[in-house]
Amino acid sequence: MLQGENAAELDFNAVQRGDAEMEQKMNRVIRACNEMGGRTLIEVIHDQGAGGPANVLKELVEHSGGRIEIRKIRVGDPTMSVLEIYVAEYQERNGLLIKPENIQQFLAICEREKVACEVLGEVTGDLRFVVSDEQDGSTPVDVELKEVLGHIPQKTFEDQRIPVGANLVFALPGSGQQGANTRFAPTSLRDHLRNVLRLVSVGSKRFLTNKVDRSVTGLIARQQCCGPLQLTVGDVAVVAQSHFGLTGIATAIGEQPIKMLINPAAGARMAVGEAWTNLVWAKIDDPEQVKCSANWMWAPKLAGEGAAMNDAARAMRDAMIATGMAVDGGKDSLSMATKVGAETVKSPRELVISAYAAMSDIRKAVTPDIKEPGSALLLIDLAPGKARLGGSALAQTLGSLGDESPDMDDSVLLRQAFAAVQELIDRDLILAGHDRSDGGLITTVLEMAFAGNCGVEIEVQGEAVPTLFAEELGLVIECRQEQLEQIRHRLAVAEVSCEVLGTTTAEKRIRIRCNDTLVLNEDMRVLRQEWEETSYQLERLQVNPACADQEKTNVFDRAAPAYHLPFSPQSSPKALLTAERKPKVAILRDEGSNSDREMSSAFYAAGFEPWDITMTDLLAGRVTLDGFRGIAAVGGFSYADVPDSAKGWAATILFNERLRAMFDEFLNRPDTFTLGICNGCQLFGLLGWVPWRGLAAEKQPRFVHNTSGRFESRWTTVRVTDSPAMMLRGMSGLVFGIHVAHGEGLLHFPDAAVRAEVISQKLVPLVYADDSGAATEAYPFNPNGSPDGFAGLCSPDGRHLALMPHPERAFLPWQCHWLPREMQEMEVSPWLRMFQNAYEWCAK
Repeated sequence: MLQGENAAELDFNAVQRGDAEMEQKMNRVIRACNEMGGRTLIEVIHDQGAGGPANVLKELVEHSGGRIEIRKIRVGDPTMSVLEIYVAEYQERNGLLIKPENIQQFLAICEREKVACEVLGEVTGDLRFVVSDEQDGSTPVDVELKEVLGHIPQKTFEDQRIPVGANLVFALPGSGQQGANTRFAPTSLRDHLRNVLRLVSVGSKRFLTNKVDRSVTGLIARQQCCGPLQLTVGDVAVVAQSHFGLTGIATAIGEQPIKMLINPAAGARMAVGEAWTNLVWAKIDDPEQVKCSANWMWAPKLAGEGAAMNDAARAMRDAMIATGMAVDGGKDSLSMATKVGAETVKSPRELVISAYAAMSDIRKAVTPDIKEPGSALLLIDLAPGKARLGGSALAQTLGSLGDESPDMDDSVLLRQAFAAVQELIDRDLILAGHDRSDGGLITTVLEMAFAGNCGVEIEVQGEAVPTLFAEELGLVIECRQEQLEQIRHRLAVAEVSCEVLGTTTAEKRIRIRCNDTLVLNEDMRVLRQEWEETSYQLERLQVNPACADQEKTNVFDRAAPAYHLPFSPQSSPKALLTAERKPKVAILRDEGSNSDREMSSAFYAAGFEPWDITMTDLLAGRVTLDGFRGIAAVGGFSYADVPDSAKGWAATILFNERLRAMFDEFLNRPDTFTLGICNGCQLFGLLGWVPWRGLAAEKQPRFVHNTSGRFESRWTTVRVTDSPAMMLRGMSGLVFGIHVAHGEGLLHFPDAAVRAEVISQKLVPLVYADDSGAATEAYPFNPNGSPDGFAGLCSPDGRHLALMPHPERAFLPWQCHWLPREMQEMEVSPWLRMFQNAYEWCAK
């Protein structure tokens, strides 16, 4: 049965809808147990998925047997039948085995994190699985586990390969390829390029990246956006394991669904190859230890699709054996077809390879943005002499597939090139690098120029269309001219050939010659705008169209942000970090908060003793604010922002007399300070702690929905102003990048007189800045539309500070998503000074 053939309400009800906040709270419980080391309370854990409790609970006791009481499972609807409870597939749930003596401690952790936990039954050791129903005394399930989890007979599936329809095959104009359909008239290379750049798989992904938090945890060293303009051209993601070390994990993706329509085996090999050519830009510890998740999205029950999937799976296996990658997990979605009227609509054949590997130094990663004018561009061709156009972006723009797909023809060459490039990265010989993939070589080079905000002059040999648009495996490297011969020598020693494509230029112009003939001479900014066009049109559908229009205009001819450091950032003395007595700061969080770890690390790096304090700790009386010198209210989405940002959090304090008195007493102590970031900043506004206490509710400034109408995640520029803010003392005039991640950051003044007084008393310590460092209201430099670029507030005495941006996610250089080259050797970022100022204030 296909989706669409069932009753509409049944299809709709089958859709799983995730609850991110519930899952985050559950993960906090598991992490708390993991961090107990050898004393962890959990013996066995299994996440719930397909089959619901019926599956996960049986698998937990597969080798022993167990008994559960079905009615102990908490339900929202008491009329649910046993069957409905037993097979419900909601995924924010884990099944656990915990020793009886550890149950109470585990339940206490759950209570602290507001996580529901039901003790359902026990392990029996009789190799049976029994479900009882206390409501009627029945036993709905009583089975021998070997009967349901033992050896399951293999099934035999019969299918046949179905060749691609002749109407989908064609010969590309000027390509020299022969195909069954030549109905497409030749057009200019410039027209081909325009169409390819506007294809959603090739063009900018700005419409995706700006609406999700790409800096949360403060552990993100590399993500999708690169370069001074933060364009979406990244190949590899890098995540640190800690704020206090340099080890981490690199991860990269490979997928080729369109090529699989022509040749599923070649498409699978290309997906593996693309994962390698994306991962190569981060220096990993051991290529032999690269693991991956393989996710399949297919419709194998349809004619020909099962055979195609079998071919792809076997090809993937062989390619991984040949290159040294191993699958250690994955997921399949094998019902990827639906019925619409009389038509059966199936998804493209999709295999996503998500490769990952350990890194000893997360700083050893190369991004695609060109770094210097006058440098050399080199091509490492991993399919020498091949320029197959089947399944390419160009073919797709022409409404067909092409007749021959690229393939990973030489796995040995791929491995040699990977090792050679890794060595070059380790020796700091590569300035920038990018893989040849969607859109072909021309897109690879253009994206490097787009992100580097510069031009290039390159020359290629052969037929222009296939040479420039074929999506064969390959790598493009930027290096300094004086190191060119050294790089070529090292590649030659590794038996990897390369060719010099050309040079980078400060002039924002793209010149491409083919066989000594100029085939493209265009303004880089015009091409970049074409690359951004589809994303821009999609943005207009999901944000305030005026903001999308403003961004399109403002980014057309951007310059790199002009950072300014009025002081030299220094790390905290080691003696201070190892001192026995330290000032205590309460890292305050509530249900849905997510920025506590990075906040704790920033304060720790300045010499504080940070304490993880939840609102449930305060409500239960497990701890008070006595003895703390500071409160840091963290970012996130308290109560999922359902009652507007921070309103639920604020209500917990305002409408509990004991808590309200506790916080008032803390604020009235002259030796205390507070810091509110993002959600914490919104909290302080609602509590009336900034700009000063005592304002009537109808006059109190507060933070409301962004002008864009959506959550904004950006690496943006801010300027520190002259203000009484204690934590920003000595930082006035700093112009630097910072993370923003919020949906309600527009500072609203209901009363004009209050705004005037705030300005008069200089209580705006931070403003959003444009590329020149001037305060701005222009989008996207100002991500929320706050008047005059206001990014926060402080109290007249400087003790209380509320900021929407996230300095705690950028107190180390590697946390900064872009830095000019002259600042990349800093030991710490200037934002650490904030936390050091707080320590010095406490020490006095």
